[in-house]
Amino acid sequence: MNRILIAEDEVRIASFVEKGLRGNGFTTTVVSDGVAACDYALSGEYDLLILDIGLPLRDGFTVLRRLREARAPISVIILTARDSVADTVAALSGGADDYLAKPFAFEELLARVRLRLRGDRVPEVTVLRAGDLSLDLRARRIHVRDQAVELSTREFALAEVFFRHPDQVLTREQLLSHVWGFDFDPGSNVVDVYVRYLRRKIGHDRIATVRGTGYRLVA
Repeated sequence: MNRILIAEDEVRIASFVEKGLRGNGFTTTVVSDGVAACDYALSGEYDLLILDIGLPLRDGFTVLRRLREARAPISVIILTARDSVADTVAALSGGADDYLAKPFAFEELLARVRLRLRGDRVPEVTVLRAGDLSLDLRARRIHVRDQAVELSTREFALAEVFFRHPDQVLTREQLLSHVWGFDFDPGSNVVDVYVRYLRRKIGHDRIATVRGTGYRLVA
């Protein structure tokens, strides 16, 4: 089982990321400052570090530099509110394996985590299927009875959640959290809007409404 270290000082974000990763089978540890992040990451017990830049005591860039100077084999994904080109270049040039700006959708973070841990024994899944529907994770399009249909970024993210949980009832809150990230508005109707978009493209009977709860992909 992969062990992931989360270095994040915002409690709400750390809890959101940890809960999502644990729900997908990962073992996680959370630290809230750069000194602890260095110590834990250098222990050799973790496969991947999700690293915030704005950490107290020691910032993320310093943590990253010390890890690479020590030739620590741990993979590093930068997760930060700093989204300038300069910060992105600095992080990747400093040895980060990936960079994701806040706010973010959990499904995108999860995809990046899986990509960095792809050397595991489990082969990478690139196509998800539900009946005569198939979702190509690489091409980022859906096939309906062998007919390719293009999806927008949000439509694809929503479809991926459904395809990873076929025939399972997913609440609006779950879909909001996975697709729109930790900073979603629980009162928003955006899920209903995008479910309508998906239905137009894959068929209205493919996504069932579970009254008072949410939606279910009919597999």
